[in-house]
Amino acid sequence: MRLFIAEKPSMGREISKYLPEQKRIQKNNGFIVQGDDIVTWAFGHVLEQAEPGDYDEKYKRWRAEDLPIVPIQWKLLVTESSKAQFETIKMLIGKADTIVNAGDPDREGQLLIDEILHYVGTDKPVQRILLNALDEKSVRAALNDLRDNKDFYNLQQSALARSRADWLMGMNLSRAYTLAERRKGHKVTLPIGRVKTPTLSLVVRRERELDSFVPVDYFTLKMRYNHANGVFWATWQPKDEQKGLDSDGRLLDETIAQELAAKLLADPQALVHKVTKTKKKEGQRLPLSLSALQVLAGKAFGYDPKTVLDVAQRLYERKLTSYPRSDCDYLPTNQYGDRGAVVRNLIKCGDQQVEAWARGANLTIKSKCWNDKKITAHHAIIPTTVAAKMDGLSQDERNIYHLIAQAYLAQFYSEHVYEQTKIEVVQQDEIFAASGRVVIELGWKALYARKKKSVLATDSGQDQIKTDSLE
Repeated sequence: MRLFIAEKPSMGREISKYLPEQKRIQKNNGFIVQGDDIVTWAFGHVLEQAEPGDYDEKYKRWRAEDLPIVPIQWKLLVTESSKAQFETIKMLIGKADTIVNAGDPDREGQLLIDEILHYVGTDKPVQRILLNALDEKSVRAALNDLRDNKDFYNLQQSALARSRADWLMGMNLSRAYTLAERRKGHKVTLPIGRVKTPTLSLVVRRERELDSFVPVDYFTLKMRYNHANGVFWATWQPKDEQKGLDSDGRLLDETIAQELAAKLLADPQALVHKVTKTKKKEGQRLPLSLSALQVLAGKAFGYDPKTVLDVAQRLYERKLTSYPRSDCDYLPTNQYGDRGAVVRNLIKCGDQQVEAWARGANLTIKSKCWNDKKITAHHAIIPTTVAAKMDGLSQDERNIYHLIAQAYLAQFYSEHVYEQTKIEVVQQDEIFAASGRVVIELGWKALYARKKKSVLATDSGQDQIKTDSLE
C-alpha cells in the first residue's frame, strides 16, 4: 500500500483526482482510499516546538540564572487542533508499505511531513512528490516523477535549523531582555525574534538617520543647447580643481555658481566635443518570484506583502497559477512545451490587455528564463494550462493574475533594442554632459511601456551649437 501525506486537505484532494484508480474510491474521515493508494493530509504543522517548561518545570518561571536554555534532545508536541488527524496519519503510516511526502515544494513543506515521519518513528521507504502547480497536467507529471525523499535531506535540515534558531533566539533573548527591563522597574514583556528584531532595527536606524539628516544646499548648472537636429539639456561637470567643491564633488558656493553662469551666458557659443553612440540590447524581464510579485503589486495596487501572498495562494488553489512561495524566477525547459496551451488560454481570459499581449506573443522566442540550472525546489510563478475567467475572480485576484500573466507573456516578445547616446559639450573650457537613448525595437517593453521623452539628436562630434537657456 502506498500512502500520500499531503500538507493540507485541498492538496490531498487534488492528488486523489489523478491517481490511477478512479473507480474504487472510499472517502473516510481524514483520508481517501483508492485501490492500493491512500491519501491523507495534515493541517499545516501538526507538530510544534515544546515550550521551555515542557523540558523542565523550573523553566516555567523566567529567571536569568537559567539562561541560556539549550535543549539536549529537542521535543515536538502534537497541536491540540490536530490530535485526531495525527492519530489517523499515525495509523495509516503503520499500514503503509511506501510513503510519499506530499508537502509543499519548499523547505517548510519538506520539514512538515518529515517531522511527522520522524516523530512516529517509521523506517519505511519514503518518496517525494513536488507539486509546483495543481492543474491536471502538472499533477500527473509530478506523479510520474516521484523522487527519493533522501534527496531532500539538506532542504529539510535547513528548515529544521531555521526552526531551532527561531526557538533559541526567541525563548532565550525574550527572557533576557524582559528580565533586564524588569530589573529597571519596567513591567514589560519584550518579544525578540530572529527576523523581526533585526528588521525593527533597520527601521529604527533609518528613522534615526532621517532625524539626524542635515540638508546641504549645493548648486549645479544645466544648459539647454540648440543644435541643428534639435534641442537638448546638458549638465555641468566640474573639474577636480574647481574651487568651492565638497568631498562629494558638489559646488557649495553660490557666488561661484552665479559667476560661472554669467560667464557662460555672456558667450553662448559651444562645441560638441564628443558623441558616443552604442547599440544595446536588454533581455526580457524574468518571470516572477514571490518577492518580485510583491514588489510589483505593491507599486501597482498598493498591496502589502501578506495580501499578495494570500491572493497568489488562492490562485494556486484554483489551479490558475503555479506554487506561490517561490524564490526562483526561472522556468524548467520541460515547461517550454506548455507555452502554446498557456498563451491560448490567455487570449480568451477576459482581461483585454492580457488578451492583446497574448495575441502578439511570438512562441518561437525562447528567452533566458528557460534554464534548468537555475531552478531550485520550485520555479517562477506562472499561469497554468487551466483557463482563467476574469469574471469569476475577485478584483484582487484579477490584479495579481494580470501581473503574473504579463511577466510570462514578456518571454515571448523580442529583446528591447535601443541606441545609447552620450554627448560631451565644451563651452569656455567648461564641460557639460548629456545622455539619452533612442528606441530601435521596443520588444518586450511594449508590455510595460510608459511614455517617455527621447532624446539626443546630434550625429557626430565637433558641431557648433548655441546656449539657449541655463538653469
